Amino acid sequence: MTEMKDGLLLLDKEPGFTSHDAVQKSRRVLRQKKIGHCGTLDPDATGLLLLTLGTATRLTRFLIRAPKVYEGVIRFGVATDTYDASGKTVAEAPAEAVAALDVAAVAEAMRGFQGEIQQQPPPYSAKKVQGVKYYELARRGEEVPSEPKEVTVYEFAPLGEIADGRLRFRLSCSSGTYARGLAHDLGAALGVGGHLAELRRTRIGGFRVEDALPFSRLEEKVQADEALGAAWIPFDQIPLPFGEVTADPQQENRISHGQTVLVRELAGEEGDWVKLVNRRREFIAVGTVIERIGAAGVGIVQPKVVFR
Repeated sequence: MTEMKDGLLLLDKEPGFTSHDAVQKSRRVLRQKKIGHCGTLDPDATGLLLLTLGTATRLTRFLIRAPKVYEGVIRFGVATDTYDASGKTVAEAPAEAVAALDVAAVAEAMRGFQGEIQQQPPPYSAKKVQGVKYYELARRGEEVPSEPKEVTVYEFAPLGEIADGRLRFRLSCSSGTYARGLAHDLGAALGVGGHLAELRRTRIGGFRVEDALPFSRLEEKVQADEALGAAWIPFDQIPLPFGEVTADPQQENRISHGQTVLVRELAGEEGDWVKLVNRRREFIAVGTVIERIGAAGVGIVQPKVVFR
């Protein structure tokens, strides 16, 4: 098996533990202290979790920004304090009101949440105010501040019909969007209340849950010294959500010392991030475009995170 020191691991998180728990469990199994994750999943949620190992932890801030895709189930007629199935019921609608819901009308209401929207984080969330997490305030019975943030919802649509007050849906959104917040707000908009009953993350950028391993299989493969297949991406091969530039030997030397380089065939605009590799396809740095020169794809790149 390829040595798992620096790279990206695709984990299919099972229900019952947090993203932090997944990191801790992986540290034990992989015997690797330096592990991070790219986007939290609630304990009851399942699906794709990206773990960065070793040097790749320095890429977490870039990977975490990638758009996310989810599939899940909304239960109408019951609102909870946590906006999901783990919370206490705070309101219930009459059964006949829920039964009267029409999927076409629900789909229309869901489209109203698409685009750039202001979303209020759920009261039971890890968002902080003056160093205190929202859920800590909520558990103490204190008022949680109203601090909406802008998120982008690319798709929020039903998958099939409503059955027993439950609707399966697909959600494609920017990083930081609360799926349970959308479920709660949709229920409120329909006048019957609702909460997130199930959630599974299927994609993060170009990464797919089909390529990921459940933790139990990961543990088995590591113990048997078996290759992890598509679930393991070595450091030099990690794709990033921005353009790439190949440096010649002279440029590589300048980059290694944090010096700017003049590059051609540059796709990015000023301020954009760029992945820098050498001619051996080794990942050497991440930089930013600090100046475009003319319209021929020529520009100056400043290395910001140097690996070699």
